[in-house]
Amino acid sequence: MAKDREARERDPGERDPGKRGPGRRAAGRRAAGNRAAGNRAAGNRAAGNRAAGPGRAQQIGVAGAIGALAGAALTAHRGRTAIAAGALAGAAGLGGAEAVARATQRPGEIPALWSRIVMSGALAAPLGWAADRVGGIGPVPVATAAGAAAGALGLRPQKVALGPAVGAAIGLGLAWARRAGWCGRVPGAVAAAAAVVGYRTVSALVFRDPQLSLLAERVEPASVPFVVPLASQGRYVGTGYVRSLAGVLGGTYTADVADIGIVADLDELAGPSFDPAGTDPLVREFYEHTTRFALDIVPEWRLWVRPGYLLYRTLLARPLGQANVPMSQREAQRGVRSRIDTITGIDAATAGDGAPAGRAWAGGPVAVRGWIRSAADTGEPIYVGIYTTYRHAGRGYVSVGFPLPQASFTATLLPQGRPDGGLVLDSRSELDQPGHYLTYIDAPAGELTTAAVRGFAERLDVYVEAGQLRAEHAFWVFGLPFLVLHYRMHRKPPTGGDRGYEA
Repeated sequence: MAKDREARERDPGERDPGKRGPGRRAAGRRAAGNRAAGNRAAGNRAAGNRAAGPGRAQQIGVAGAIGALAGAALTAHRGRTAIAAGALAGAAGLGGAEAVARATQRPGEIPALWSRIVMSGALAAPLGWAADRVGGIGPVPVATAAGAAAGALGLRPQKVALGPAVGAAIGLGLAWARRAGWCGRVPGAVAAAAAVVGYRTVSALVFRDPQLSLLAERVEPASVPFVVPLASQGRYVGTGYVRSLAGVLGGTYTADVADIGIVADLDELAGPSFDPAGTDPLVREFYEHTTRFALDIVPEWRLWVRPGYLLYRTLLARPLGQANVPMSQREAQRGVRSRIDTITGIDAATAGDGAPAGRAWAGGPVAVRGWIRSAADTGEPIYVGIYTTYRHAGRGYVSVGFPLPQASFTATLLPQGRPDGGLVLDSRSELDQPGHYLTYIDAPAGELTTAAVRGFAERLDVYVEAGQLRAEHAFWVFGLPFLVLHYRMHRKPPTGGDRGYEA
């Protein structure tokens, strides 16, 4: 990232308000026409620079390949000639649909819903075909499982429940049609594709507010200051991420810095809602000298979210080496190793191709602060977060970037003071900066495509109680609480013994 934004934007007067990105409104449901004008203009300018030929041709080619695979899966029960014809028809159909969707796509919008529904059905078909190979389990179980998987990907609890219900209904309908003699054997590919398309259609009719809202497409990083534009160069993030990033950016890597904080100076967060002068000294020390403290954690998961989280953890978090939160207090008590790695001495003139363009890399002693958390017994990654601060319109913000392959998930939080000297960091606000953002990073071009994740929210509350430093980190999805992390922070013993975890 372009030097820890704390050094980059200390003086709010140095910012041009006209370049302000369209942050997340707390309401989060306004139409695209009500977005901040500055970012819409940036998106429109970026549309003119969009890679025309090769980029669009590649998108259509990928869609055609997926269509060919889906067509072959849907016709696999009819013989080789039918498979070949199905593959050709699938490639032409899905490739043509992608071409139409991209041609009609307007600046600041994602491809049309109908094209995304068709694509999801095509992706489900080969999985249904694979289910048939396992043992021909029938259309009802296949459709139910496909609907459940699609619903789980929707994250919203109502969608998680809707997925298997719609899938089961479609599976039962297909089984009834076969018994009634309306059709022959129903292949698993047909059952899976029908279930996913049916679920996506019903979901679109029932849930009108978008989960993702495109904010900017192919823009310079300065247009979206609330984003931490650092991605993983490979498919795996892991505890060595900051080391590999230093090689890309051309800076000096230091592992496990002895006395450093996730922010350089709490005063950089000053604003109308937070006066650093009123902060309890222990709270200030924790943020400015985080590595002096060890943290004990008690995770409190809501029961309804556990099945979906286990699926996410198995399929995504562990393979990525990122965002792998303990499921229980017993698991957390095994111990969590915490450290902060840094990158210093980054020069914009010598930074590698992976450095986002348009960033002011020089000027601060610490360019990147990465808080790395891993399991103490196995070394398995838990969280890899890049902690930054920046100023915008007279306010300081904390932005935490979680690198992903060619992408970043950013939480931008508004600081607020507590009457007792504590500090609250909240993603919910009427201001246009706080929120959660998913960003695709085109590293060679230095351009970002950013979407707001509307249904996600978090609040971190750090305070002192009876001389003990404590914190509560609460998370919501679509207004429903699903996780609270309870922390107790205490000074490390002189000999070390770090069992730290994120606060």
